[in-house]
Amino acid sequence: MRTWLLIGACLLLMVTRVAWAIDSEPPFSDPVMEHRYEHLLQEIRCLQCMDENIANSDAPLAADFRRQIHAMVAEGRSEQQIRQYMVNRYGDFVLYNPPLQASTWLLWTGPFLLLGIAILVVILVVRQRARMDEGREI
Repeated sequence: MRTWLLIGACLLLMVTRVAWAIDSEPPFSDPVMEHRYEHLLQEIRCLQCMDENIANSDAPLAADFRRQIHAMVAEGRSEQQIRQYMVNRYGDFVLYNPPLQASTWLLWTGPFLLLGIAILVVILVVRQRARMDEGREI
């Protein structure tokens, strides 16, 4: 019985050590820097998870992004410089709100275009059926 308890305790200790090792970056002593760091973590997308920001992601890539951003904030880079670095390296998709550019206009307008096309198709089908019904009544 003691052997099983010892094995269980060792497994529990190993699991909790892994959970503690998710982020090893120390918090900033300056609250402004900490706020900038947390704000950037909310704005950057985890490229592995796709639908999570790096603040909420447990993926190894997100941990790497958090370390990179922490180091850049500690160096004194501005939020704009850090965003630009991430975009230059990983593309606009890394931002949760990509900017409206010629390359992303379809992303922003696509849903509205599809909705407009669907409404137009419904109108045309209803009119065609109304004409067919008028022809039958004569």
